[in-house]
Amino acid sequence: MSTAASWPGYPLRRRIVLAVFALVAAGLSWRGVDLQLTNNQVLKTQGNARYLRVVEIPAHRGVITDRRGEPLAISTPVSSIWGTPRRLLAERARWPRLASLLGTDTEYLRTVLEPRADREFVYLKRHVSPDLAERVMALGIDGVALVQEQRRYYPAGEVTAHVLGFTNVDDVGQEGVELAFEGHLSGINGAKRVLRDRLGRIVENVERIRSPQPGHGLALSIDKRIQYLAYRELKSAVMTHRARAGSIVIIDPASGEVLAMVNQPSFNPNNRSDLKGDYYRNRAVTDVIEPGSTIKPLTVSAALDSGAFEPSTRIDTRPGHFTIGRHTVRDVHDYGVLDVTGVLVKSSNVGASKMALALDPEVLWSAFHGVGFGMTTQLGFPGESAGQLRDYQGWREIEHATMAFGYGLSTTVVQLAQAYGVIANDGRLVPLTLVRADGPSPEGKQVFHAQAARAVRAMLEAVVRTGTGTKAAVRGYRVAGKTGTVRKLTGDGYAENRYLSLFAGFVPASNPRLVTVVLIDEPKGAEYYGGLVAAPVFARIMRDAVRLLNIPPDDVVEPDGARLAVHDGDAPSARAAAER
Repeated sequence: MSTAASWPGYPLRRRIVLAVFALVAAGLSWRGVDLQLTNNQVLKTQGNARYLRVVEIPAHRGVITDRRGEPLAISTPVSSIWGTPRRLLAERARWPRLASLLGTDTEYLRTVLEPRADREFVYLKRHVSPDLAERVMALGIDGVALVQEQRRYYPAGEVTAHVLGFTNVDDVGQEGVELAFEGHLSGINGAKRVLRDRLGRIVENVERIRSPQPGHGLALSIDKRIQYLAYRELKSAVMTHRARAGSIVIIDPASGEVLAMVNQPSFNPNNRSDLKGDYYRNRAVTDVIEPGSTIKPLTVSAALDSGAFEPSTRIDTRPGHFTIGRHTVRDVHDYGVLDVTGVLVKSSNVGASKMALALDPEVLWSAFHGVGFGMTTQLGFPGESAGQLRDYQGWREIEHATMAFGYGLSTTVVQLAQAYGVIANDGRLVPLTLVRADGPSPEGKQVFHAQAARAVRAMLEAVVRTGTGTKAAVRGYRVAGKTGTVRKLTGDGYAENRYLSLFAGFVPASNPRLVTVVLIDEPKGAEYYGGLVAAPVFARIMRDAVRLLNIPPDDVVEPDGARLAVHDGDAPSARAAAER
């Protein structure tokens, strides 16, 4: 048997095979040199496609502060967990551990990943804690990575929730100030090109494409201290009286700045996972009510301003009721003959309706419209209601009469505060604002003559001294205000046992600096009158607020029993005091 070496033709075939291998090796070497040194763009392109990415640089959202610089809303960097579906689908065996850390199950991962298998990016969980982010990345699962985002945080929690609103998971305003000033607060994200490793982690920042532009800060007119006082007292009152809801608005009448705006029920904007959407509503600006007797001072203002009445004008309210066509206006008691001050002190519906009917409908309508009823304020708050004030040309006589004591029109708590600000501000309407006013107070629009407004202020002092508002008194201060107890209007007419309890007033009466409206919605139990439910809330808030704002007393009693008079202009404005 012959060997391979002795077989004819073997040397030739061996040379051919070796030559082929040599040619292949030479070709591969040439191609390698060509790709690495000469024509390397293809490899760069392919490599970059796998590892080079353009990512956003989040822009910092503007900080919201109160008027004294206390932070109310800030954005903080957080991590979000994302994945590449195609790579994660190849890691099914490790899904149970990942799902456990994410607080979900493997079925959720399947429904998220399988329909998006052709995508490069999908969120698995947004805004996680640093500890969770670290534990997820420690699993080392191919296709899971982190991205830095911004999350909004509200230090005051539910105390300022309805004013500020909140942002969504992408840090975009959804409610309140966050939505109203979205264009001012939001920034413009930047962009950079980075290299990621196979796990999606950034290993190198290649270049910055566009620098982020942070949002602008916003200083609100809100005073966090007064906001807290109002929130504390409102929550206590709603719980004590087992009420359905409540709202309080406090303004500086000279500047129109809103110093506090609170509602119950409230919510925690830092954790909204299990809350009802109804809790998000800022009732003070969205919910309309019939103002009841709290509108009587405005009726009296219109009457005095018209010149048809003087404070001493006598009005016969006997025998305690007044018939208009088929309708009857009633008082709680027969108050006999009252002067105009007595109409407010006794809160006489008969007296108020007789005064209104003595005026041309256009005069009364103009007064109500002039203080802002029937239109939104200039707050620019999302969802604000304009209320309803029907044109006077369509009024029937009974509507003309009932308008005088707050039935037949609707308003919001913030509109009512603005209206009382007109009385407190010598008849001038200053537009309300939620932004801190750093310049001089606006001039405003003259609605009533100053003399008429001051006369009504004196009458409202009498309401607190001897009338229905005695529980609104604040020791050392002259307080002016008006109570209101309103039967709620339902689909079947006015309810028999469902009420709104109201108090609207200001302090100090000699030079008003704080105008406050308190609303308690459907208090339960024997006490439901505004003078018993809402007025004490006003007193407790104002007692602490005048101290915090360093507003000097205007009703000081000397040891000999004499009172020290404080005239208009002696006390510093609430705005100036709040800056201290």
